[in-house]
Amino acid sequence: MSISKLLLACSFALASMTLAAGAHAQNATPAKKTVKKAGKSKAAAKPAETKTPDEDADEPAVTDSAVTEFDCELGNKITIYENAGDEAHIALRWKKRLHRLTRVGTTTGAQRFENKLYGLIWIGIPSKGMLLDSKQNRQLANECRNAEQLKPVATNASEPTSTKTTIQ
Repeated sequence: MSISKLLLACSFALASMTLAAGAHAQNATPAKKTVKKAGKSKAAAKPAETKTPDEDADEPAVTDSAVTEFDCELGNKITIYENAGDEAHIALRWKKRLHRLTRVGTTTGAQRFENKLYGLIWIGIPSKGMLLDSKQNRQLANECRNAEQLKPVATNASEPTSTKTTIQ
């Protein structure tokens, strides 16, 4: 019988604490008075909210930028805009949308730029570039080459293309 009396006492204590907490919450919030002022609307009463610029979401300005066009596999095209005074960012046009990408340091010497909001990653190496989607873990464009990278590599005319060595 002592266990049943203990359970009954605990349930009464819990119930009284719940009621006391509810009564305290009702008394703690003062009643709000509604007063309407004549001649002012809600829109005029609120101050204008200033929008903080979001570097990843906002489209960058590309005026006075160096433009590099890339032709990729499957007919994809990418345009990169670079400002001479801003080495930390590029603007990348992909599928009729302009994205701002921020430089990420690498140990290999490759140029890596990211936009974490959209999950875009541009990796540029001397022979090609590629665009990756980090959110879906897939390649968006590969084998992207600009006009300079599309030029054939010139070989020195004095060097023989192949040599034949005979071992006797």
